[in-house]
Amino acid sequence: MRHRYLFIGGLHRSGTSLAARIAASINGIGAIENAPIPENEGVYLQGAIPHDALSGAPGRFAFDPDQHLAEGGLYDRLDVRERIEADWDPWFPPTPWRVEKSPVNLLRSRLYQQLFPLSQFVIVTRHPLAVARATEKWSDLGEADLVAHWGQAYRLALMDARRLHARLILRYEDLVADPGTARQALAAFCDRPGEGPKDALEAVRDGNADYDLRAMPCPEGAREAMAALGYGPDGAVLPLSEVTVTHPLRRVREAVAAIWPPSR
Repeated sequence: MRHRYLFIGGLHRSGTSLAARIAASINGIGAIENAPIPENEGVYLQGAIPHDALSGAPGRFAFDPDQHLAEGGLYDRLDVRERIEADWDPWFPPTPWRVEKSPVNLLRSRLYQQLFPLSQFVIVTRHPLAVARATEKWSDLGEADLVAHWGQAYRLALMDARRLHARLILRYEDLVADPGTARQALAAFCDRPGEGPKDALEAVRDGNADYDLRAMPCPEGAREAMAALGYGPDGAVLPLSEVTVTHPLRRVREAVAAIWPPSR
């Protein structure tokens, strides 16, 4: 296998699609394009790990133990890796890196690291109330339940992240505030020589401005992840307490940390 994977994971409406498009604008990183599936998400294009209409349901999947996959489990097998490769191969260009983003990647990082040992991971997050407001149209759950799901998802993701060799945290709020630096950080994370042509950087806007983020519910189960990722009440975005980047190569780690996250 001559390519490496950059797996992007995050809850629905967290900015994973934007992060993937920015990554794919970097020289040497290719993405799935024009596939007949939602948001070009690779999870729909593979048959190795079952994925049905309920598997990644917004507001629910992080509470489903079957969606939290790790090394040593049912799908930690060579035939699973080979099937994923075969199913995905027609959809990617022949680039050194392949960026694949699906919400459920948030809870599959340990499995994917085992199947694809040179893969790297991006955890995309967004203020939990903004995620709740953006996804409530798809769910019969209330805001408190959606925020609790956010807390469960990122609690598990951050626990898993401790076992990853290479991972980067991208907050939506930082991404939309400075997409150019986000691309430079992604390029440095993948050890690419440049960040891609300047005209490839799309215009972005802060979707959080669409919502009134005051008077948010704050279930006990969400508070740990909120504190780690720098989220407070009333839409507040605070400094991260979680380490932003880990990487086995010191020069890569330091190159990313020098520019990301941007100053707020």
